[in-house]
Amino acid sequence: MNKTKGANAERELLHMLEREKWKAVRVAGSGMIEETACDLIMSHGLKKKQFIVECKTCKDKKRYLEKQQIEELKKFAIEWGAPPVLAVKFSRQGWWFIEPEKLEDTGKGLAISLEDIQKIGISFDDFIR
Repeated sequence: MNKTKGANAERELLHMLEREKWKAVRVAGSGMIEETACDLIMSHGLKKKQFIVECKTCKDKKRYLEKQQIEELKKFAIEWGAPPVLAVKFSRQGWWFIEPEKLEDTGKGLAISLEDIQKIGISFDDFIR
């Protein structure tokens, strides 16, 4: 995925969250420098919820991820004091959220399929409620 598509996806999710009265910020330089191991930080003060988010999109039925990137996300989340979550948008299926621990270990990396995320992940509507 090119940087423009990734940034557009992050902005899309950010605006969707804001419409639902969540606060969210994009992290400048996400994915480009070590210190920014996430794409968004989102919170809802009234619900006392906060998450560190890595955003991905996928045209196929399965999204592959680098273990190191997810480990950096988890480390950053621990240091920040909020749980990490992966937000994945499969084509024409909307946004889904999943905890990094639920990703499939392929040996070389990590993965999540559309079928699995629909079973063990959380849809956008359910996640924000």
